[in-house]
Amino acid sequence: MDVNEISFENLPKAVAHLVTEVAELKVLVEKGQTPVENQKRIPIGIDQACEIIKKAKPTVYTLVRKRMIPCYKNGKQLYFFEDELLKWITRGKKKTLQEIENEAKTTFNKRPNGVRQ
Repeated sequence: MDVNEISFENLPKAVAHLVTEVAELKVLVEKGQTPVENQKRIPIGIDQACEIIKKAKPTVYTLVRKRMIPCYKNGKQLYFFEDELLKWITRGKKKTLQEIENEAKTTFNKRPNGVRQ
């Protein structure tokens, strides 16, 4: 809602909008998060991508050729987005022994008693 739109006639609509905004801010504060603004995703080049994922340029080219890393190509130029590279890194997370053990217990407990598969 634009500030210039507020008049006596649409005052209830403006108040409802403010109530919604305050409720969203309250949820963010309770979760300890900061509001996320609509930011432009700016593509980065291969040099910056190498710095982010801590790999040499030939390694990144190999990952691109094998289609193992998220990238975009326009002509001869490769582009990357930082958020996609960070997601790519987190997908390679190795489970800890505790996580594996908890997963095994959960799976074992889901089976009906006395039934073997």
